[in-house]
Amino acid sequence: MTDVDVKPIRAGAIPGPGSLIWRYAGDWRGAFGGRAVLLLQVAHPVVGAGVADHSEFLEDRWGRLLRTVESTMNFLGYRGDERGRREAARLREIHKDIKGVDAQGRRYHALNPEAYLWVHATLLHGMIQTQRLFGTPLTPDRERVLHEEWAQLALALGITERHIPESPAAFRDYFDTMVNERLEDNATVRLLIELDRRPLPPPPRWPLPGFAWSGIAGPPTVMLGRMGVGCLPPILRERFGLRWTSGDERRFRLFAQAMRGGDRLLTDRLRYSPVAARAMRRAGLGH
Repeated sequence: MTDVDVKPIRAGAIPGPGSLIWRYAGDWRGAFGGRAVLLLQVAHPVVGAGVADHSEFLEDRWGRLLRTVESTMNFLGYRGDERGRREAARLREIHKDIKGVDAQGRRYHALNPEAYLWVHATLLHGMIQTQRLFGTPLTPDRERVLHEEWAQLALALGITERHIPESPAAFRDYFDTMVNERLEDNATVRLLIELDRRPLPPPPRWPLPGFAWSGIAGPPTVMLGRMGVGCLPPILRERFGLRWTSGDERRFRLFAQAMRGGDRLLTDRLRYSPVAARAMRRAGLGH
């Protein structure tokens, strides 16, 4: 018996109406841990090397960000099953040519099963952590259902079943092992930490002077940066050399407590990103 009313999904399924992935991936509070998720991803040596050698995010930061958001909304199924499957196939195709030799002489390929799974694993970690810190923590039943949906999406993305942790407990063990033993402080991690200390450049066709953008974007950049550090596992803060004081921890906990306190007051319009909210309205879903 479960406390979750969700529709069953088939093997290798893209999430759809009624899924917990729609509810939790669409929660805008995931932005608080977004920096941490990105650092977790690029700290994998294969992912870090691929981003360093093949990504255009330095030359086109806004374009890269918007394309990533668009891709994510597609493969999460907010724009329909067919579009989600096309995007899953497209992602595998474009990663076929991302390969090379990193700065330490190690050969890498973006479709390395461990690396491809790890990027997908940060999605599940991020959803669970967002609710634990800033919303309503998942019950064991909800975590089990969410894990199953995530595993089915992994199959749709082309990750083979033998690589996928088979239960929430197995996932936690896998995640801890990766953090403790596999992730590293590499050049891409250092670059992202440096970039995180200053705002994105003004968006395309920004109509006002640059200093106006800096005044608007500066405070959120600082806040989201500190939230990202707070969402990292402590061992990675130390590994990356990120300063985190007892005062930082106290302020982070107070902020998280305030967000949890207001969780039940959020309406769908206030809880979900615009794309997720529109998809839910089209499907006739309420909170």
